[in-house]
Amino acid sequence: MDPTPGGVLLILAMVVPVTGMLVAFAMGGRAAERIALGVVPVGIGIALLLAAGVLRAKAPIVAWVGNWAPPLGLALRVDGINAAMLLTTALILGGVALHARADYATAPGAAEARAPLAFWVFFLALWTALGMAFLGSDLFNLFVALEMLTFGALALACLDGRATQFKAELRYLLFALIGSVLYLLGCGLLYGDYGTLDVVLLARAARPDAATIMAAALMSVGLLAKMALFPLHLWLPPAHAGAPPAASAVLSGLVVKASYFLLLRLWFTVLPGALAAAVAPVFATLGAAAILFGSLVALRQARLKLLVAYSTVAQIGYLFLMFPLVAGATDGLGSAAWLGGALQAICHAFAKAAMFLAAGVIAGVLGHDRIADLGGSARATPLSVWAFGLAGLSLMGIPPSGGFSAKWLLLIAAIETGQWWWALVIVGGGLLTGGYVFRVLSASMADSAAPPVAAAKPVQERVALGLAIVSVLLGLMPLGAFGLVRIGLLP
Repeated sequence: MDPTPGGVLLILAMVVPVTGMLVAFAMGGRAAERIALGVVPVGIGIALLLAAGVLRAKAPIVAWVGNWAPPLGLALRVDGINAAMLLTTALILGGVALHARADYATAPGAAEARAPLAFWVFFLALWTALGMAFLGSDLFNLFVALEMLTFGALALACLDGRATQFKAELRYLLFALIGSVLYLLGCGLLYGDYGTLDVVLLARAARPDAATIMAAALMSVGLLAKMALFPLHLWLPPAHAGAPPAASAVLSGLVVKASYFLLLRLWFTVLPGALAAAVAPVFATLGAAAILFGSLVALRQARLKLLVAYSTVAQIGYLFLMFPLVAGATDGLGSAAWLGGALQAICHAFAKAAMFLAAGVIAGVLGHDRIADLGGSARATPLSVWAFGLAGLSLMGIPPSGGFSAKWLLLIAAIETGQWWWALVIVGGGLLTGGYVFRVLSASMADSAAPPVAAAKPVQERVALGLAIVSVLLGLMPLGAFGLVRIGLLP
């Protein structure tokens, strides 16, 4: 695919945060905060321009790095669904930056500390890696983006420096490295078979031979390990349990989505449709197991952050229900299932980020996150409890939230394609989600004799509430507005 007007924006989407990262590292912690906060509006503006450009042209925007065409050079490509995820990424990272400023700011006259510098530098590194993951059009360079994401997320999660957190993150690292090896082996097989790893060129040449099937299997297992789909979820709850709220919000809301969208691109863009149809029930079965297992375990958790972490395990499962629904639809990628899956990913990102940020505020005010002792938190930090509740409504699929629209589209697709059993999973998962959300809200509204140990920081509460409101308002947008996510998809 030849370069198109607006390709410079693809370059800027990565150059701006990586330049900010390098300058922040060179100038130190006090300047790093200001640089990161300055990158936020620029990044949001670039994401908006890219989404508007794709919507206006009704076609992807493409750029060749160094003006070298694939397979000799690298192409950057943004279609509708990637443009939507870039905008989602920019908005959530902007909210996380405002939330984290209260914890990682360097006061005038105070000595600089390592934690603020590390946070803002790795925050910008994550932004760069997410941009690479959503704009890349070469499977090996997408691997590089995923590795940057892994190590950036590890650094943010270990920022407090506690030994128990290092142990949890080492488990995350182990799963991520195993996933990387498997993914890289798959890339090697594809390159040996076709002589290229460019997504567009592979889509034209891929055939269902033994090497392609083996490569797809290796890459898929590697990506599933990175995004913690059941039963490869063992690293995710411990990694969240002690991580700073800002790190958990980014990890749950955005980092796992990069692997998911690469998996979508692999199966619905690169590989022949017959292979996608064959493997789709396997993915959906794992997704259904994740929904039921994650929700049931979340109901039994004693700590709030662990409850939200197991909720992430469950909600990831919904993303995989779209595989057989898209494969079974007569209009394929134009189906309600594709739209519902894309909307589920976006709403989940906002809702989970809001939940983790709200849980962090509640834990900071009370001095703990024991669910049984959350009494009084609704009075001490009302906006955070509201944020948790609104995000929970979206995850449950209660109208008029974005989660409802996404699950309704998946339900329609399940019925239209005659796959009613996935509809039962969607409804059952929503009921289980309501159970653990209600458990937290009821505990928060109970009376308590124990006074709060700290005051809530208003900006942190407002950010969490704002992200939760977005997850609800997405359900009020006309579905025609989400036609963006169908633009530029390769057959």
